[in-house]
Amino acid sequence: MNKQLLLDLGERAAWTGAQASLGLVVTELADIPAWWAAPVALALSSAKSWVAGRLGRKGTASTLPADADPASLARGV
Repeated sequence: MNKQLLLDLGERAAWTGAQASLGLVVTELADIPAWWAAPVALALSSAKSWVAGRLGRKGTASTLPADADPASLARGV
């Protein structure tokens, strides 16, 4: 595996873990059933992608630096 793929994989795994954990924390604090953690994590994922797409490089929801992002490298950014 190349470095960019590993960085991309690590970024996605880290964000997924963080969003799932936050989903569980929110459901615990709100005292609602745990199955709500999945929709909460989905909302967090969508919000993160939206913010990253506006604050980061246009056309990608990645939070990786441009030189490590496979999507940026493919487009020659």
